[in-house]
Amino acid sequence: MRIDIPQGADPLAYVWGELVPGIGPAAAALSLAVYEHTTLGLREFEAARLRIAQLNGCLFCLDWRTERDGEKVEDGFLDAVADWRTTDSFDERTRLAAEYAERYALDHHHLDDAFWDRMTAHYSQAEIVELTMCVGSWLAFGRLNHVLGLDSTCVLSAPGTRRSSPAP
Repeated sequence: MRIDIPQGADPLAYVWGELVPGIGPAAAALSLAVYEHTTLGLREFEAARLRIAQLNGCLFCLDWRTERDGEKVEDGFLDAVADWRTTDSFDERTRLAAEYAERYALDHHHLDDAFWDRMTAHYSQAEIVELTMCVGSWLAFGRLNHVLGLDSTCVLSAPGTRRSSPAP
């Protein structure tokens, strides 16, 4: 942990809520909004989210699985995300979501016309903006949690112990 947490305080609640009260709650609200208000399908949402988690190294984000109406992605999905280029587990939308997340995080200056032609063939403009906002949120906040060491305070160790909403 790279931030001093008062004795007995929850590290996430302290950093995200108390330490910077003018920014933290607003950031947490954005983080939660991408889960509560997304219109993206679960598989493309999780493919992009998990690809960012892999690139960020955020332990909590890697452990978390988004649940919708009792459904989660299948076991092995995280490995498929790492192999998004070659996996036969993904349809084109899911593969593009993982690719977009990776390129957004690592090489956003080189999202060329050929890439955008593929994206617009499978995603509406509203979906592209939504996916972009989600990816930006995960990139920023997953890195924040990892860099400050907060991700190790909220790792979920056993199935069935997942929180109802992700850490900010």
